[in-house]
Amino acid sequence: MSTPTDKSNSRRRFLRTSVALVPIASVAGCDLRSPPSSGSPSGAASAASASAERAPYKPTFFDAKEWAFVQAAVDRLIPADAEGPGALETGVPEFIDRQMETPYAHGATWYMQGPFQQGVPELGYQLKLVPRDIYRLGIAAVNRYCEKAHGKAFADLDAPTRDSVLGALEKGAAPIDDVPSAVFFGQLLQNTREGYFCDPVHGGNRDMAAWKMIGFPGARADFMDFVNQNGKPYPYGPVSINGERT
Repeated sequence: MSTPTDKSNSRRRFLRTSVALVPIASVAGCDLRSPPSSGSPSGAASAASASAERAPYKPTFFDAKEWAFVQAAVDRLIPADAEGPGALETGVPEFIDRQMETPYAHGATWYMQGPFQQGVPELGYQLKLVPRDIYRLGIAAVNRYCEKAHGKAFADLDAPTRDSVLGALEKGAAPIDDVPSAVFFGQLLQNTREGYFCDPVHGGNRDMAAWKMIGFPGARADFMDFVNQNGKPYPYGPVSINGERT
């Protein structure tokens, strides 16, 4: 049985690994061609106003059951704890939903002509499914599996059972159809990491909470005054692409 200290250390290891795996474009600019969020780039005042007036997000791609799955899944991948906010608090579900309407999710920059056959890992992704398809088919398949094995959809399961299902997906051991379980889990985990650490302009990392937690300065224009100050903590909070500050 894990202790609180074990869980805290596990979270830190996960987040360090996540930062290493998420491309710099995802952390600072998240160059997945999503449209910027509405709001004026007028600094801290506009950021505070936008935060106070933020209305509940309504998904445009996911239906109600899919949206419930996404929220329940990312909450287990990066849960909130004493170390910092979780995926729900930082708007990761909103990020993923918004990405589904981008060229990235439509596979616009991928070679999507046949043949489609699994090769050696060095050849990379070989399926005919684009990210939108992976989510639509994968969520439905996981819910069918959960209803058969546990009598409930994924979002209605308790936290330990959700963790067990996600673990089986990660290992490729969950008997789901339409999408290989490890492929679906990998897509979900990668987008969760991206949404957690992206610039807030893309919907995730709300209030730059993830950046503050790890000490990332964001999209500041100039670090010349600190180039030679080796080992000295950077004293300023992060800045987003549109000029919001913490």
